[in-house]
This record gives sequence, C-alpha cells and structure tokens, in this order.
Amino acid sequence: MKIHYIPTLILLLFATVACDVDKTESGSLPDVDVDVDTEAGNMPEYDVDWADVDVTTTTRMVEVPKVTVEMVEEEVEVPVLDVDWPSEYGDAEETTFMVEADVDQEAELEIQEIYATGQRMIVLASLDKDGEMLQDGQMMRVSDQVVVNAPDMDVRYYIIGDRPEGMSNTRYRYIADRSDISDMLSNGRSIYSKD
Repeated sequence: MKIHYIPTLILLLFATVACDVDKTESGSLPDVDVDVDTEAGNMPEYDVDWADVDVTTTTRMVEVPKVTVEMVEEEVEVPVLDVDWPSEYGDAEETTFMVEADVDQEAELEIQEIYATGQRMIVLASLDKDGEMLQDGQMMRVSDQVVVNAPDMDVRYYIIGDRPEGMSNTRYRYIADRSDISDMLSNGRSIYSKD
C-alpha cells in the first residue's frame, strides 16, 4: 500500500513544479452596496443590593501631641547688606534670608555666613541649645534673619547643630560643622560674615 502512494506523490510534485503560470488579466473583488437599517441596542440592567453606609461620630480618649510655641515680639537689629552684583546676575531686589527652629529648651539661632557660589546662595547658621529645658510640651521658636539686595537665585540653608526633636521643617539641612560643606564654600564668595 505504501509503495502506491510514493509514485502518486512524485507525479503530483512534478506536475506542480513543471507548471508555468502567467497572469493574463487583473482581477478585482465584486462591488457590494449594503444599506442596513439598525435600531439602538439596549444594555442589560441589574439591580444590585449594596451595603448601606451611615457615617456618625463618637468621642474617644486618645493621646495627641500638644505643643505650645511661645512667640514674643521684640525689636531687634537686622543686618542689611547692599551688594554690588556683577551684571550677569541680573537685577537685585531686597531679599530676607531667615532661619528658624522650634526648640524645647532655651537656645540661640544665628546666621553666621552667607556665600554666593555661581547661581546659588548658601546661608550658614548655628543653633546653640544650651539653655534650660522648657516645661513638658512647651516649645519656643528661635530665628535670625539678614536682609540682602540679591538677584533671584537658588538658596540653600544649612544649620550647624542637632535637629530639634519633632522638627518637620525640611527647608533647612542640619550639619555637624562647617567642614561638612567646605567644598561648596571654597568655590564661593563670602558676602556676609557675623563678627
């Protein structure tokens, strides 16, 4: 049986290879004009029973932090710097550089130096927390400021000292000492130094 299939297969293969097919006329699909009338469909509807939620309030005793910030208005002398900036910095306007911290003990915060490095100002302050501790939960805010006629520049604030507990202000970076940023300061020009 198997022998009969082999000659038939060879003959069919020979006939396929031996054919020479030439295209004599282009073909095209028939043109069909369809005019269909349709009606809008209808999505199925479902009735779903869902949880009925009522919102009310109740009173519970919980521990929450209670912080008192003591603000006292005092008249202080603020340094004002009139800097003659090179023309490539653009127009200068009065700008207040301020540092502040909320502390739980008597402390002093002072701006020690201000540097200009390229298109950036670096404000370096020190936080000395060496006073008496305040009563439980009490806080006081310490601050310092310097006014400079300065062009619009990126300003970075660094405070030498320990970050106060619970301090959420991320505007200031706390460092151990001036040497932590000495590379940045070495490329800059001091425009203010506290005597």
